[in-house]
Amino acid sequence: MAKRDYYETLGVPKNASEEDIKKAYRKLAMKHHPDRNQGDAAKAAEEKFKEAKEAYEMLSDPPKRAAYDQHGHAGVDPNMRGPAGGPGAEGFGGFAEAFGDIFGDMFNQGRARGGRQVYRGSDLSYAMEISLEEAARGKESQIRIPTWDDCDTCHGTGAKPGTSAKTCTTCAGSGAVQMRQGFFSVQQTCPTCKGTGRIIPEPCTVCSGAGKVKRHKTLEVKIPAGIDDGMRIRSAGNGEPGTNGGPPGDLYIEIRLKKHDIFERDGDDLHCNVPISFTTAALGGEIEVPTLAGKAAIDIPEGTQAGKQFRLRGKGVKGVRSSYPGDLYCHISVETPIKLTEHQRKLLRELDESLKKGGAKHSPGEDGWADRLKRFFS
Repeated sequence: MAKRDYYETLGVPKNASEEDIKKAYRKLAMKHHPDRNQGDAAKAAEEKFKEAKEAYEMLSDPPKRAAYDQHGHAGVDPNMRGPAGGPGAEGFGGFAEAFGDIFGDMFNQGRARGGRQVYRGSDLSYAMEISLEEAARGKESQIRIPTWDDCDTCHGTGAKPGTSAKTCTTCAGSGAVQMRQGFFSVQQTCPTCKGTGRIIPEPCTVCSGAGKVKRHKTLEVKIPAGIDDGMRIRSAGNGEPGTNGGPPGDLYIEIRLKKHDIFERDGDDLHCNVPISFTTAALGGEIEVPTLAGKAAIDIPEGTQAGKQFRLRGKGVKGVRSSYPGDLYCHISVETPIKLTEHQRKLLRELDESLKKGGAKHSPGEDGWADRLKRFFS
């Protein structure tokens, strides 16, 4: 099968600049890289990856590109070239640079001045416990978190006073080494200096060569009104410091709601159990119930049964992303009298006899239950 035109392979015109060729190759290499294609598409992607690699190798080398522009594929055929036709330092360097950039993109590594690898610091997590009232209204709080400052003894150099760090001889101070095989060039963190680009012969005894010591600082945190259990607040730049001048990580403050004595939160709604007396349930009346904003009144109808639910609109919590507050649901619990006197027992027996004479109209639930039991056992 005849080879495709190199310019067509990369999708660039014949007058494309070196930068345009490099960008086109990087895009194709990222798309068809074997590590990013699995299964049935892997073989086809590998062929396209090799095709793009070959096209870039030729067009990124000015002498090879000139030969290809003049004679086509015959001008860069290895069988027609002498020793000088192989991948020279210039051509190979351009390919390695582009391929190294691709790996940098894939693994999210940066490069500091001087070529050293830079790494973002790790994120930190802090659990903050607050009450339901504080979550509903919001609050400002102070927390103590770990921080890292320059060591006072070595002034951040990591070296023992009177000594200094030396440039790493393995990576010549770049913090990285390259492993080459054929046309491939893979960059790795220097195993000797761990990417710092320097070696400390005599580390500082206070910070053990790190150049920083761990301390604590007080941070002001604003808790927004309506925040719920499990939500997180991000404090940018207050995580662990980066390496080789990399950016610090972030601090995430995770909210934990304390168990409330009365309310249970469900999203923006609140639920509470309201006990009422046997007499109030039977005769009805007005009762007071608590809300986060104070007290509210509920009219209990005559003959209210246990488990009855009353809804108070807008008496819940206004969430951080909500336009309106939720509701408060009051669940009625009828209390059975305890520790009765003999006189009270007598009165209840008389009441019970009177109710039984009235039939099912006084206890519709009990009468229906009896009917269901008869059908179940029949």
